[in-house]
Amino acid sequence: MENIALAKKISYHPGETNNRGEVIIEPCFPGYGITLSNSLRRVLLSSLTGAAPVGIVIEGVSHEFMTLPHLKEDILEFILNVKQLRLKMFTDEPVILNLEVHGKKTIKASDIEKNPLVEIANPDLELGSITDMAGKLKAQIYVEKGMGYVTIESREKKQNIVNYIEMDSIFTPVISVGIKIENVRVGKMTNWDKIVLDIKTDGTIEPKDAFNESVKILINQFKALNPDFKEEEKADPEEEIKESEDVAEEEVAVEKKRRGRPKNS
Repeated sequence: MENIALAKKISYHPGETNNRGEVIIEPCFPGYGITLSNSLRRVLLSSLTGAAPVGIVIEGVSHEFMTLPHLKEDILEFILNVKQLRLKMFTDEPVILNLEVHGKKTIKASDIEKNPLVEIANPDLELGSITDMAGKLKAQIYVEKGMGYVTIESREKKQNIVNYIEMDSIFTPVISVGIKIENVRVGKMTNWDKIVLDIKTDGTIEPKDAFNESVKILINQFKALNPDFKEEEKADPEEEIKESEDVAEEEVAVEKKRRGRPKNS
């Protein structure tokens, strides 16, 4: 079988901000620019692990269609703002973030109590506004790790938390992936492909690291499709019969103990 040439050069070019960068892959065998770039883009947008709010408890609020005294936004709008928090978690366990503010002020993500297990990538995000010195807001924001987009309906409900309001969660740390395929020369041929991936993240992961993670995911998936992978050893039929007989004997013994020994005739 003729081998298809592999790309020989992968370079990374940082963008103007830390959350944007270009990955250039070249030269790719003719037609493989689209094949590879589409696969990478799909994984980048759907399969990387991230962190996001999954629910909230607000003091004095029992459901999302209420209002809170002196809070400019209604609760639904406030929750929509909370969903925009971009988080980086250093644990696989769920974490509760505490938010407590008093007096007239604009509530920002930076007002959330610091937690060593969670880093907020957008601390300047405005969550709401308290319009009077008598106003206050106290909330617990539940955050978890996950992948992709998870709806309320697909998540296990937390029945034991009073006034817990669930929310849909966007875990993916990659915001957008632009693809550009250009022609490059290889020897006398000019139809080889050059892939330019423009990756933009939410700031919780660098574009280069996101690219590396997506490559690892694809490699693991294709390993499972490799026809040379070692199949699981099949059990010896005689051993299976012997195990079945042993189990049957155990079941009979247990049944005799449960019913008691039969009387002699």
